Amino acid sequence: MTAKGTHKHNNSRGLFNTLTHLKGNPKACVFTEPLWGIPFNLYAPFATVYMYALGVFDAQIGMILSIGMIFQVIAAVGGGIVTDKLGRRLTTLIFDLISWSIPALLWAFAQNFWWFFAAVIFNSAWQITNNSWNCLLVEDCDESLLVNVYTWVHISGLIAVFFSPISAYFVEHFTMVKTVRVLYLFTFVSMTLKFLILFRYTTETEMGIQRRRETAGIPVRKMILDYRHVVSGILKTPHTLFLIAFLVLFNIGSMVSANFFGLYITQNLDIQEHFLAIFPMVRAVIILLFMLLLQDRFNRFPFKLMIGLGLFLYFTANLLLIVVPDGNLYYLFLYAVLEAFAYTLVNPRRDSMLVWFVDKEERARVNGVIYVLMIGFTIPFGWISGLLSSVNRILPFILNMTVYLGCMIIVLKSEFLNEHKGDQ
Repeated sequence: MTAKGTHKHNNSRGLFNTLTHLKGNPKACVFTEPLWGIPFNLYAPFATVYMYALGVFDAQIGMILSIGMIFQVIAAVGGGIVTDKLGRRLTTLIFDLISWSIPALLWAFAQNFWWFFAAVIFNSAWQITNNSWNCLLVEDCDESLLVNVYTWVHISGLIAVFFSPISAYFVEHFTMVKTVRVLYLFTFVSMTLKFLILFRYTTETEMGIQRRRETAGIPVRKMILDYRHVVSGILKTPHTLFLIAFLVLFNIGSMVSANFFGLYITQNLDIQEHFLAIFPMVRAVIILLFMLLLQDRFNRFPFKLMIGLGLFLYFTANLLLIVVPDGNLYYLFLYAVLEAFAYTLVNPRRDSMLVWFVDKEERARVNGVIYVLMIGFTIPFGWISGLLSSVNRILPFILNMTVYLGCMIIVLKSEFLNEHKGDQ
């Protein structure tokens, strides 16, 4: 069910050269991404603190995370089928609107726990469009350019760095809740525009046309039953078992950091709320500089070494976070620096593994199953991290250290990543 690992990652084009040579669907996906990335990166630092201000507490936040992941499992189960039936392009439009435009309005007008409960159910459908959008991006793209293409996807999402001081200013001079409500309304407008433009300037991929034709006369029930063969193939393939273990552990760490960092530093370290917009700005500047100036150089080093180093930096960043003295911004900026370097080393390579280790003819279904297994194993940790935070807000980050250490061990012990040497 997966690629055999014979692909050699030889990329003769630099990062900027890759951007100038992009065309078709990869170009449309990369160039429209700022319309999603800018609003997301503006509201994300405040999301948990915003919930807390509206009366949603630590354990309830953890419950919302777990509920969202349960519905993400349901979405991911059907994601491959929907993507094959409707095609990559139409699936992306429909479920982007459902999973981002509708929740943005619910978040903007939220009053209590139940608004966030409803929003997370709609938002969970992003697992469907995560599958279809990635297919739209990579299926007609030269595989040797994948790390650079995904690097540009991450860079385009980080352009929000230039707008972060605006949100910090309004949070400092007005109330945080009013500011975040406006950010969510902006999110609705910007993301909806992005989805419509992307649909306009993309075409269905060759594999999407083929899969749509092949599945046209097959009932959905039969396609669901056919997943047993996909699951069986995945469980028999060491490449994908490794990938699932890696993604589960990494997903837990990302979830904890995204949802409990803001709460921890504002409620326990006495950091003012407007600084929540400053830390992502520092992080984004470092990521942008690294990706634009150094990523090509780091691509020359062994793939496994770079991921292992990135995971070690994630571990160190979380260790630093739990020893930060109250109110000490210098430690927190150092945390942001370490976390930024870790991100640039791990995330583009993680995305590339999802392409390299999966058979292109079964990409939609195999990725759907991988996401189901990843989210399924992650579900309890939303609730667990919420409970840990309610006891002591340091505990979620100790959990993170354990997770990143485990992730680093399986990466360094893996033989599969030896097949990807980096750019030569």
